[in-house]
Amino acid sequence: MNIVLIGEGEDFIPSSDERARHIRKVLHMGEGDSFRAGIPGSMMGHCTILSSGDDGIRISFTAERDGSALYPLTLIVAQVRPICMRRILREAVSLGVGRIILPVSDLGEKSYLSASLYRDREYEGILLDGAMQSGFTGVSSVSIVDSAEAAISIAEGDELILLDNAVGAVPLSQADLRGRSCVLAIGPERGWSERERRLFIGSGYSPMLLGCRILRTETAAVAGCAMALSRMGFI
Repeated sequence: MNIVLIGEGEDFIPSSDERARHIRKVLHMGEGDSFRAGIPGSMMGHCTILSSGDDGIRISFTAERDGSALYPLTLIVAQVRPICMRRILREAVSLGVGRIILPVSDLGEKSYLSASLYRDREYEGILLDGAMQSGFTGVSSVSIVDSAEAAISIAEGDELILLDNAVGAVPLSQADLRGRSCVLAIGPERGWSERERRLFIGSGYSPMLLGCRILRTETAAVAGCAMALSRMGFI
């Protein structure tokens, strides 16, 4: 954690909470010490430890500035195995992706949506982990939809990019995205279907490449977002 996120008005962190273990075991802090903290999607500043006992840590938060800004990048990434999606979500948030859209694809496994990641909303905690890694309070919004069509209908951006080895022609590394908002669409492990490729291209998406190698979805998502943000002038 590079920032500890707390709820609005939260002034006590139980000892069983991972944040308390981090404060004590990693930061080695106790009563009177201060650590970097913030409220998800809002202000960041620091917390002062008022007391630390067996039951938990009592804190006082002082806001200093808004730390919620995210980049104008939307990531459409088709459903993959939940263990892989956890990594994608965490890294996308830590990179500062503004919005994440998760469609079920033609060639993807439909049963993934019944996983506890979604059923029990475990993804919300993963998003917070990504924000705490980033050192800022911004948390990407997530939309879970049932098809590529649904993803396309809600994604908005000046530049629409389909990352796909099968039809991509222009390297993403050569795209001029400075000053533009972007949507980046990445398929599942088996790739988008031909129907979905036609759908994206017919909706104005430009097919692009990360390179000649075929990457895992989780690798393509992180590399693609980093490359897009670089071409947008943010990193």
